[in-house]
Amino acid sequence: MTASTAVRPQPRADEPPPVRPRRRPRRPRRSLADHPLPWIGPAIALIVLVVLWPVYEMVRTSTLRISTSGFVRGDAGLDKYRKLFAEPDLGAVIGWTLVWTLTVVGLTLLLSLGLAQLFHQDFPGRRITRWALIAPWAASVLMTAIGFKWMLDRTAGVLNTALTDLGLVDGPRDWLGDPATARPWMVLVAVFVSLPFTTYTLLAGLQTIPAEVYEAATVDGSGPWQTYRRITLPLLRPALLVALVINLINVFNSFPVIWGMTQGGPDSDTATTTVFAYQLMNTDIGESAAMSVVNFGLIVLLVLVFLKVSRFQEDDAR
Repeated sequence: MTASTAVRPQPRADEPPPVRPRRRPRRPRRSLADHPLPWIGPAIALIVLVVLWPVYEMVRTSTLRISTSGFVRGDAGLDKYRKLFAEPDLGAVIGWTLVWTLTVVGLTLLLSLGLAQLFHQDFPGRRITRWALIAPWAASVLMTAIGFKWMLDRTAGVLNTALTDLGLVDGPRDWLGDPATARPWMVLVAVFVSLPFTTYTLLAGLQTIPAEVYEAATVDGSGPWQTYRRITLPLLRPALLVALVINLINVFNSFPVIWGMTQGGPDSDTATTTVFAYQLMNTDIGESAAMSVVNFGLIVLLVLVFLKVSRFQEDDAR
């Protein structure tokens, strides 16, 4: 019998059939466009260039002895931080910064909630009023602050002129020269320039709420206040959180309003930490950089505390 006519042995019935090895499918080659780095690389580079590198330079500058003309005189270690924490005005500046931030952000959110609810309704002239609200946002913040400063001027201000002519005050008042009257006016201007962005953010959130939800609430017999508290505010939470975080950062770091109206004076009575750092730059650049580092740490801490509290509230709601 030849090899070509040989009978292959048949497997027994109790033996399993032979397993043939499976070929692994070839993986398609990934092109450069499929890799995530080309897409997120520009964003990472922008963050490094705009955020991380300035922070590094700020921290490095706070450890150097630099003359007012900008020449490095050597290493200072932590001396600039010791000098900063020994400043008699530092505690009052930090306290006013916190009061300033919470007051402006709180008033802005309360007024913006009402304005957003108003602009969400259908009434004659709604488009014109929406456009009018953009005006404080479109104008320069520094220009707005200077405009209010001229209005409150002691000698040529229109406010003193009007109040004197009406007999409401005995004579011109220095509204921005006294911290007791300067601070409320600064808060008013800060709220004025913060309202447009916050209102439009909340208005966008209101427009994403389905109308069917309100119809179901009406069928269930829910009143206007109950509907707003139990339906509108919970569904408005994402937009509210965005507006709150951005306002916290902007108001805490606000410079044009304060500098344009009082330049932090008299002395440092109306200065926040940002303005105080600018004031220190005239005498000690290293100490000013140390104040900037402390200011950066404070705003990061403030945002982290807020996010932690909001997360706890969200977990409790679930």
